[in-house]
Amino acid sequence: MNSATKVELASQRKLRDRNKPTYRLAHWPIWIFVFFIAPGPSTFDLFERGFDQRKLAWLALVMLATGIAGLRGRLPGVEPRPYIIRFVEDKPNPLYRRICYTFAWSIVIAFAILNFLGLAFAASTGLWRLKQIYEFGYFPIAIAIWLLGAGGILPRVRASTKGEGHERRYFYGAVWASCIAQPVLGILWKTLPHSRSADALKLAVFTAIFVTIGLLAYRGILPRTRPIVPGELAISD
Repeated sequence: MNSATKVELASQRKLRDRNKPTYRLAHWPIWIFVFFIAPGPSTFDLFERGFDQRKLAWLALVMLATGIAGLRGRLPGVEPRPYIIRFVEDKPNPLYRRICYTFAWSIVIAFAILNFLGLAFAASTGLWRLKQIYEFGYFPIAIAIWLLGAGGILPRVRASTKGEGHERRYFYGAVWASCIAQPVLGILWKTLPHSRSADALKLAVFTAIFVTIGLLAYRGILPRTRPIVPGELAISD
């Protein structure tokens, strides 16, 4: 472990036997959002034109399905009690966790890649083709990530939870970067003109946020990005 990276000791973490109702309820909207925006091109159309009957029906279906799963304790963070008590424990990773985190990874990665490509294309050509990029590029990327998840290759989606103490930091680092960069890009897209110089600025800001947040996550500065390691610290002369 790099000496510049902040860590948490498993032996010093406070264990809880139950998840509070407020904690469980706070995690439910996260999974509503993840599965609601999973059809990427439709989500692009949502931001461009707003809600219509199809999108409202899809939202209602997602809320119903995730609500039932949450009541049954089959959503990460919405379980009656934490599934992972000790982050170094080798336990089977339940199917519902693997599915949820696979879809979350697909959202984070696909949207970031496609927005980057759209910005790069606009900055280099002066033309906006983001809608076409989403229509042709979203599902190939998303399906590739779903296949990686099905194979247990992605962090937090493996067959065992043994590496959770390290794998969660990659996930939360990506989420932090995406949750900051995407809204900032939306604000810039609304406020700045659609010129090549302005698009180049959007691209630079978008990329800089991902790089900066990635470095902060790597050093364990952001919440939930510190690796959890067993044992106690010791000083060696």
